[in-house]
Amino acid sequence: MRKLLGAAGGLALALGIATAVQADTPTMGVVVKIGGIPWFNAMEEGIKERAGEIGMDAEMIGPTSADPALQVRAIEDLIAKGVDVIGVVPNDEAALEPVLKKAMDQGIKVVAHEGPGLNNVDWNFELASADGFGEAHAKLLAEKIGGPGKYAVFVGSLTVPLHNAWADAAIAWMAENHPEIELVGERYGVAESVDDSRATALDLIAANPDLKGFLAFGSQGPIGAGRAIEERRKGGEIHVLGPFSPGQGQKLLKNDIISGGYMWNPAEAGRVFVTMGKMLVDGEEITEGTEIEGLGVVSPDAATRNIITDNLLEINKDTVDGLAAKGL
Repeated sequence: MRKLLGAAGGLALALGIATAVQADTPTMGVVVKIGGIPWFNAMEEGIKERAGEIGMDAEMIGPTSADPALQVRAIEDLIAKGVDVIGVVPNDEAALEPVLKKAMDQGIKVVAHEGPGLNNVDWNFELASADGFGEAHAKLLAEKIGGPGKYAVFVGSLTVPLHNAWADAAIAWMAENHPEIELVGERYGVAESVDDSRATALDLIAANPDLKGFLAFGSQGPIGAGRAIEERRKGGEIHVLGPFSPGQGQKLLKNDIISGGYMWNPAEAGRVFVTMGKMLVDGEEITEGTEIEGLGVVSPDAATRNIITDNLLEINKDTVDGLAAKGL
């Protein structure tokens, strides 16, 4: 009987230690724009991988549509669960400010990505500057068009902050440097949906015989616009540029339907979310010269809570296979 009691006591002690260890593991939830698309699937892999490496319990939550209300609900759920850190890739900064303030008021750390205008965050990080990213795409489109014509701009939605900042920079650069290339409309909030991007592109192609290009900011935009161009047999005549998942757009790029673009590694962004979350939980300060894996040595802007780096990858025929092979 004594042996049984001793064994039971040992088991209880072991369980108690395991529970204590589990209780000490920091928890994090990352709410992204939309679930089930390649870009955020890759980000989820990065989150899981890094969490396993540094001892975090981290998950990604992907809403079923790019609806800011769904992001608010997901963040409310994370607050109710009592997580240590919330990460977010916002669809609408203004819509999220109240719920992020609620999280911070309860002592939850907040890390954002693609949310440079957010106020209620500990830090927002970017792997590309907004102006640089937009201008790089505009320059490449001007090179591809090579003369007068018209172009259209797609964004994820009219409230996605960073997509619209990229669009602002691209449109301003084009107007200043190539006024002969005219913007059609203002911009179209369809680039988080292949179907919506395809349908809008088909309409624009039909209405504008001199349309020469699409700048699509949002990973599904280049794919949808590319499919429209493929259907209308306009490859090489109308150029599509923007960030997209190389594995998803590989064939369209090689068939000269998509002309290329720039991106950063969404899996790396997922890793950075977890790395920064752990740093904040551990009380580490992020200051000038701090080195953060995935971002490098940073120069944070303490006033705006932004950390902006330049980690762009070009997507073209020479690079797309290698990027796709990495699961991007």
